[in-house]
Amino acid sequence: MRSEFHERLDTLTAEASAMCVLAGSVMRHANTALLRTDEFDSAAMRSELSDLHAKHRNLERLALVTLACEAPVASDLRRVVTALHVGADADRMGELANHVAQAVERRYPEPVVTDAVSGYFMKMGRIVVDLAGAAAAMVIDGDPARADHIRETDEFVNELHRRLFAVLMSPDWDGGVQRAVDLILLGRFYERFGDHTKAIADRIVFRTTGISPLQADTAL
Repeated sequence: MRSEFHERLDTLTAEASAMCVLAGSVMRHANTALLRTDEFDSAAMRSELSDLHAKHRNLERLALVTLACEAPVASDLRRVVTALHVGADADRMGELANHVAQAVERRYPEPVVTDAVSGYFMKMGRIVVDLAGAAAAMVIDGDPARADHIRETDEFVNELHRRLFAVLMSPDWDGGVQRAVDLILLGRFYERFGDHTKAIADRIVFRTTGISPLQADTAL
C-alpha cells in the first residue's frame, strides 16, 4: 500500500514537470505566431493547450486520490500540495501563451509587432520558453540551486518589459496609441509567464527544504 502511495507521488511530480514542458511548447508556438505569422501552426498549439488543460484536471484528480488513500507525513504532503500548485501555475502559463496567439489572430493578416520592438519579443519569447524548461527540470530533481538562476532570468524578462515600455512611451514612437497599448499588454503576458516559473521555483524550494522563500528572507 505504501509503495502504491509513493508511486502516486512520483506520478504527480512527473505530471507537474510535463505540464511545465507543455506550457513552454505552447508559448513557443505563440511566439512564432507573433514574430512569423506565416509559420504559425495553430492546430498544433490548440492541441497542446487542450492536452495541458487535460493534464491539469488529471493531476488534480490524482492528488485527491493520493490524499484520500493515505494520510501523508509532512514531506509527502508538501509533494502533493506542491504538485497541485505547480499544475495550476503551468496551466496559467499555457493560457498566457494563448492570449499572445489570440492577439495575433485578431489582427491577422496584419502583423502585431513592428520592427522597432520585434527584438524584445524575440528575446522574451526565447527566454521564457527556456524558463519553462528550467522549471520542469527543477520539479523533477528538486535542486534548490536552480532557483537562483530562474529568479535572475525572470528578473531579466522583467527588465526587458520595462525597456519595451520605455520604447512605446517614447515621443519617438510612431506606431500609434492603440498599437502601443496592445504591445504593452503582450509584453505583460510574457512577464507574467516568467513570474509563474519563478513561483514554481519557490514552491520546489519549499517542497525540498520545508522553508518558504519568504521565511528564508525573514530569517536573513
